[in-house]
Amino acid sequence: MSAFHDVLVIGGGGAGLRAAIAVAETNPRLRVAIVSKVYPMRSHTVSAEGGAAGVAADDDSLDEHAYDTVSGSDWLCDQDAVEAFVAEAPRELLRLEHWGCPWSRQPDGHTAVRAFGGMKKKRTWFAADRTGFHMLHTLFQTVLSFPDVVRYDEWYVTKLLVDNGRTYGVVAIELATGRTETITASAVIVCTGGCGRVYPFTTNANIKTGDGMALAYRAGAPLKDMEFVQYHPTGLPFTGILITEAARAEGGWLLNKDGYRYLQDYDLGIPEPTPVMRSMELGPRDRLSQAFVHEFDKGRTIDTPYGPIVHLDLRHLGAELIDAKLPFVRELCSQYQNIDPVTELVPVRPVVHYMMGGIHTDIHGATPIQGLYAAGEVACVSINGANRLGSNSLPECLVFGTRAGRAAAVFAGQYGGAIPPAILAQGRDEEDRLERELTRHAEGRERIADIRTEMQTAMENGAGIYRDGDSLAKAADELQELRLRFADAAVDDHSRTFNTELVALLELSFMLDVAESIITCALQREESRGAHQRTDFPARDDEGYLAHSLVYREPDRHGRRVQYLPVTITRWPPGERVYGR
Repeated sequence: MSAFHDVLVIGGGGAGLRAAIAVAETNPRLRVAIVSKVYPMRSHTVSAEGGAAGVAADDDSLDEHAYDTVSGSDWLCDQDAVEAFVAEAPRELLRLEHWGCPWSRQPDGHTAVRAFGGMKKKRTWFAADRTGFHMLHTLFQTVLSFPDVVRYDEWYVTKLLVDNGRTYGVVAIELATGRTETITASAVIVCTGGCGRVYPFTTNANIKTGDGMALAYRAGAPLKDMEFVQYHPTGLPFTGILITEAARAEGGWLLNKDGYRYLQDYDLGIPEPTPVMRSMELGPRDRLSQAFVHEFDKGRTIDTPYGPIVHLDLRHLGAELIDAKLPFVRELCSQYQNIDPVTELVPVRPVVHYMMGGIHTDIHGATPIQGLYAAGEVACVSINGANRLGSNSLPECLVFGTRAGRAAAVFAGQYGGAIPPAILAQGRDEEDRLERELTRHAEGRERIADIRTEMQTAMENGAGIYRDGDSLAKAADELQELRLRFADAAVDDHSRTFNTELVALLELSFMLDVAESIITCALQREESRGAHQRTDFPARDDEGYLAHSLVYREPDRHGRRVQYLPVTITRWPPGERVYGR
């Protein structure tokens, strides 16, 4: 069975919904569909807390936002993409307000903005500390105003269909029935989010298993800058749930086991604090996470059953401020740690939060595969380089979701037409393969959960906050062994209705692809830059590595090759990475 749409969006989060709206607005005659493995309102965008960056105040400027982003990226971003991003972000945020997003307000009625790490000016728009929740609701209700947009809710995409260098759709499973369908399209936009679940401690939801990255990778598109994995310095132990950077923006302190604000002992790149960056806790995320490791090495962290922690102190902020600006933080602490941040210290530890890398795209979201686009965390434009500044990710979803949607609409309008017979044959082959997977793995002896846990441990030990050649090589060997064991993974559930075990098997296959790409790129980059810290190569090497890594999947089933692409520099040559000037 085959259904056809002019543009098919994979993923129902912030980037995917914004892309679908852009397609519908660009060419109302196009047939648009969204396929998502969860109901759109369950997409991970809903959990974003702190805010969205966009120049709003008279004392701020686009150039300042751009420079903060370039410097924060450790000069690995593409500056043409950054300049486009900062120019379009305020317009997107204002458009979201017109669609109903309830931005927090100042007493005079103007949009409120808060400080965020690495930003010299207050430019982060917010809706209390539930920004992603309100953004996703706003985008979803806006999509509902386009009645012709078709949704495949709770469908899981297993393959991109590509012929002669062009994509023509996907194969997907309807989770409720187990029915497999070939869904063809003139253009496809991948907006499936990140892959934090390849690590054991992460702020990411269980759905963030790198599906979109692996789909594009298997189809022949390169993944870019996969070695750059961002740890957020304040996640709750055990669950990994994010305690937003907004908590530190409002004045929270990080304390070691002695109650000492330890960040004052480290170089965070803030030589001259400004009134906005008055707090050492607002240093960039990579350096705050690295400081935690040094505190651990000095014996100044606190041991818990879920690993070492430090404390986030919000007590001095008072109940009134916390309830007004950080109500969700108080709710999370109460529900998941059984503590009240108004009167108690909050245990936190660095947790994997965001992937700077992803599917290689140009400034319009186009990949090297004709008709295939990507936006959001699954993509790498790149505006984030080696380290993303907090509050740039939500507007990135909006800006590049819009750009990808418009570009895909133009492509579909110009190059629509008949679907090649080879595509329909590929669809039938994939449907047959999925049927065989259930049969083949019915006799398996390995447990999916065991392989997944060992993969996550290998990634944390081999490619964590600090890594070196030996740790990376060991992780590569472990992943190769896990790949062999995966072939013998067991699926005990042979039903068709909501077969979550089969989905877990398919997700694990994708995660192994993504994990191997991270390790491969990290081994090749023999320098330290941003979130990629090699203890055996501690210096930044602009002469050798001021370039994006591109990892390709070789025709050999699990072969990989890495090549490099020069960084685009328009106005800001590489310099010392500092904040506060």
